[in-house]
Amino acid sequence: MRAVVFERYGEPAEVREVADPEPAEHGVVIRVEATGLCRSDWHAWQGHDPDVTLPHVPGHELAGVVEVTGPRVTRWRAGDRVTVPFVCACGSCPACAAGDQQVCERQTQPGFTHWGSFAQYVALDHADVNLVAVPDGMAYATAASLGCRFATAYRAVVQQGRVAAGEWVAVHGCGGVGLSAVMIAAAAGARVVA
Repeated sequence: MRAVVFERYGEPAEVREVADPEPAEHGVVIRVEATGLCRSDWHAWQGHDPDVTLPHVPGHELAGVVEVTGPRVTRWRAGDRVTVPFVCACGSCPACAAGDQQVCERQTQPGFTHWGSFAQYVALDHADVNLVAVPDGMAYATAASLGCRFATAYRAVVQQGRVAAGEWVAVHGCGGVGLSAVMIAAAAGARVVA
């Protein structure tokens, strides 16, 4: 497959041919149809994240089509349109059992703990826990934006901030997460200054 690979932190990456990934028993391989670029990818490229090992393929905001499933996957099959959250949970630790998959004790993150979505294909573990169906009418680029920037903004504005209609929300910085926060706050009925 073709992928964006960097061999050294902070040095230019290149597009080249690498081996296709294989699914874990509980995982899948996704044919990437869209992937986003996040500031976190820059941090991985700079060597700021201890989970990144070289050589490395970045990318964690993705949507695509299930290409291959591992033998223990029961909810998904080849051809399904999917996206995935930034934090992929194990589904069986105490945090997952409590419904807090975003702080899973054994989490994996495409583009950090393993090769990511700046490639034709990406392997994802614990597919039955982590994959999210993408409706037929939704563009892959839209779906790719949901797992990191939109989920991060939603958690900040709705779950942590508990914004209510009529309240003011100030958004400082209008990148991917900031623009998502503007949309979510406005949808909640808040007055937004960005």
